[in-house]
Amino acid sequence: MKALTANRLSDGEAVFWKDGRWVERFADAQHFDDPALAEAAEAHAKTQQTVVVDPYLIDLVESEDLWAPLSYRERLRALGPTNHLHHGKQAEGGAAIVALQQASGAARSSGRVKLIKR
Repeated sequence: MKALTANRLSDGEAVFWKDGRWVERFADAQHFDDPALAEAAEAHAKTQQTVVVDPYLIDLVESEDLWAPLSYRERLRALGPTNHLHHGKQAEGGAAIVALQQASGAARSSGRVKLIKR
């Protein structure tokens, strides 16, 4: 399962794709189970470069009957620009925010670590 995300140009906020438009809440994001549909949506989203920066697909994992981004980085992006519970998207509360905060499963880093020898 995948979702499409980007950063909005006007304020840098993480946004998510839903039926041809960008929405702020991950809970409202469209989930793609067909790779061809996901890639088609990504191609269409990339034509909107005046609205968002570099749209890309993220992997999702199901946790307690709710979906969450697989990578820890994307979970943080979905929660908003702050980790304070009373600010940003987290202040809205609800089951979708709790699912992101408590998502279990295969959270992983999508980055690579390079060791530098001195």
